[in-house]
Amino acid sequence: MRTPASASNLALSPDPAFGADAVIAFSERDFNTVRQLIADYAGIKLSVQKRNMVYNRLLRRLRAHQLNDFGDYLQLVTANASGEREAFVNALTTNLTAFFREPHHFDLLAAYARDRIGKRRPLRCWSSACSTGEEAWSIAMVLRETGCPGEVLGTDIDTDVLETAQAAVYRMERTSGLPPERLRQHFLRGTGANDGLVSVRPDLRAMVRFGQLNLQSPVWPAQERFDVIFCRNVVIYFDREFQKKLLHRLADLLVPGGLLMVGHSESFPAAHPGFRSCGRTAYERLDG
Repeated sequence: MRTPASASNLALSPDPAFGADAVIAFSERDFNTVRQLIADYAGIKLSVQKRNMVYNRLLRRLRAHQLNDFGDYLQLVTANASGEREAFVNALTTNLTAFFREPHHFDLLAAYARDRIGKRRPLRCWSSACSTGEEAWSIAMVLRETGCPGEVLGTDIDTDVLETAQAAVYRMERTSGLPPERLRQHFLRGTGANDGLVSVRPDLRAMVRFGQLNLQSPVWPAQERFDVIFCRNVVIYFDREFQKKLLHRLADLLVPGGLLMVGHSESFPAAHPGFRSCGRTAYERLDG
């Protein structure tokens, strides 16, 4: 029988992978500490509705350290020498992604790229919350298909997903939505022990690089300005004040005429005088 939500110690539904005996008390204080830490470390604002999700994801980290108390685990997270902070952030980062997710953005990118063929420098694109890499590779595919020389940077706060992105090897089902011609052009099919896997072809790999970046960090590495920035489905985790700060930083990194793509439910660039809408959840950087 589940303890009422108002109780000081709440035993939530455990991840089935751990069995019925895996229920561990998760107090209101524990949950509030988690919310504060993930806000401090990653700028993510967790709603009270995320409590069960937090419990199940962090339960895996407790098991990894053979702990049975959330208080002990959170002390480990905050201990500078433990190295657990990164795993804590990785566990709570949502990484829903797919190749050519929200395809209207890639149609717009293709048109933009065609208009810039023959320019003196490659088109520079940034996937600012790239997760396991599908978005960054999709951008690169568009550039290759349009014949536009380009460079793609993919960044994410989660080091685990960046390893997957950089490896550029995916289960076949992850690419099931791609047309056969696109699949043949950009991927190699695994055989033998690698049956059921596909890997990105070397010529596409050469266009993309990955690195860790916390969008909330007060200092970003120096970058040349970008022609296109994808910042999709990530600002929903930030409060309004930081959304405004982030938008100003993105505006500073876009060339005049550059494009900013945001998530399907996001419209935060509309309030910035330096942007105008140029398509569905897409904005053009104005001069000045």
